Amino acid sequence: MRSFLAVTLVAALTAASTAASSGEGQPVVPTFANETAAAGIEHQFTGGWQFMVGGGVATFDCDGDTKPDVYIAGGTSKAALFRNTSTSGGPLKFEKVESGAELDAVTGAYPLDIDSDGITDLVIPRVGEDVLMRGKGGCRFERANEAWGFDGGDAWSTAYSATWEKGATWPTLAIGTYIDRKQEDFPWGNCTDSKLYRPAADGNGFAKPNALAPSYCALSMLFTDWNRSGTPSLRVSNDREYYKGGQEQLWHVDPGKPPRLYTPEEGWKPLKIWGMGIASQDLNADGYPEYFLTSMADNKLQTLVDPGKGGPPKPSYADIAFKSGVIAQRPHIGDDVKPSTAWHAQFEDMNNDGRPDLFIAKGNVSEMPDFAMRDPNNLLLQKSDGTFVEVGDKAGVASTLTARGASIADFNRDGKLDLLVVNRNGPTEIWRNMSEAIGNWIDVSPRQDGANPDAIGAWIEIRDGERTLIREVTSGGGHVSGAKTAVHFGTGSSVAVDLRIIWPDGRVGRWRNVATRASHGVAKGTEELLR
Repeated sequence: MRSFLAVTLVAALTAASTAASSGEGQPVVPTFANETAAAGIEHQFTGGWQFMVGGGVATFDCDGDTKPDVYIAGGTSKAALFRNTSTSGGPLKFEKVESGAELDAVTGAYPLDIDSDGITDLVIPRVGEDVLMRGKGGCRFERANEAWGFDGGDAWSTAYSATWEKGATWPTLAIGTYIDRKQEDFPWGNCTDSKLYRPAADGNGFAKPNALAPSYCALSMLFTDWNRSGTPSLRVSNDREYYKGGQEQLWHVDPGKPPRLYTPEEGWKPLKIWGMGIASQDLNADGYPEYFLTSMADNKLQTLVDPGKGGPPKPSYADIAFKSGVIAQRPHIGDDVKPSTAWHAQFEDMNNDGRPDLFIAKGNVSEMPDFAMRDPNNLLLQKSDGTFVEVGDKAGVASTLTARGASIADFNRDGKLDLLVVNRNGPTEIWRNMSEAIGNWIDVSPRQDGANPDAIGAWIEIRDGERTLIREVTSGGGHVSGAKTAVHFGTGSSVAVDLRIIWPDGRVGRWRNVATRASHGVAKGTEELLR
């Protein structure tokens, strides 16, 4: 396969005058139509105590037609794969297909090209043995635990992330676990060890896993290069409901060395929350990601304190959720004033105005009386001053079903991001973005030869005048929900932007000016535009 960057740059066919904002600094509110009944996704994540968490979805193209397909966890029901049959710009349509990955006790799923053969595989956390499924093409999969030396264990798995360590031909996987299932009568303080799977010594498959101890009931993990050092660290968000003496965690994962926790002496500030999901995005264009952490009641938005001033940054974070307008601590509709419960979170530009927005899936854990029972999802649009405004009800996505995982993707390939939400003991819901007065956009899909073909760990930069948008290519985060789809950027009214890629090996591509109404590829190494 020739090394290249496959970049699809397409614009919504709207006039430039409609793209930016509505009123003084107010963002255009996107409009969504609930197409659950007609889309063909009839599926539920079901179960009792051992499935009170989980309920994720993997989003990826399994048949090579460029449209995102979905594999949805089932809990006590079988997981299922739905192939996307939507027409461009048309209603959202899916059909259930036999994939070989119809497993039970699945809590979530993440797509990743594990063996770097150009076909997407699946990492499937479960209550019981975790399973790696090798993609065979054509939306078909086969079990690969034995072939790849992967010990799936026997735990309650609820989190995942992956990275490629320098020089490795296979990825490093982190699998987060929850409560010891044998301690149902007294689960508090009985969190089981999460695991780190590194490549085998012979470079083929995985070695015996290492425990990430201490572990504190992880519900989300994310390998992220928080300090732009070139070596990602592992953030872990933990559920304080069940840990004793625990906190949020950040692990050093340096090649050839055992993992170790960042300490307060290094700048890490202890934080105890009901951690459920992680979303990352560089919101202030300083080159370092902010991290949104979902919880019960107050959610957190962390930003680095004095990044890069007086030397390399330390992992010292300040919470800016309240002043940014994303604390989202109570239902934004209805008369219930009890605290909310937040799960999957994702930053995406839902109105293509060039400013990332924030979606949060909400739902009570299991009829907990001290928390809101009718807990609507949030859609928070970013304003020109960097703060956010709630529009979930106006946009039509404020469902009060019991949400868990979610996916934001352009399912019908019209340049507007759609939304799918997995609900616990209720139907999976899907909404089509019907907006007209929103901006242009580009999609970027980095590719490279050899190991890590999807360039996990790359940084994509879009420059539009004085504005720069920066995205890290990651695998993990959210709440047991992951995607391997094109990275989406809204460009507002701009008809051309500058693009460059900083590749996982540190190589910095040169800036190229590209039109937003064309399709381009960029060859890695030469940076030549390919028609």
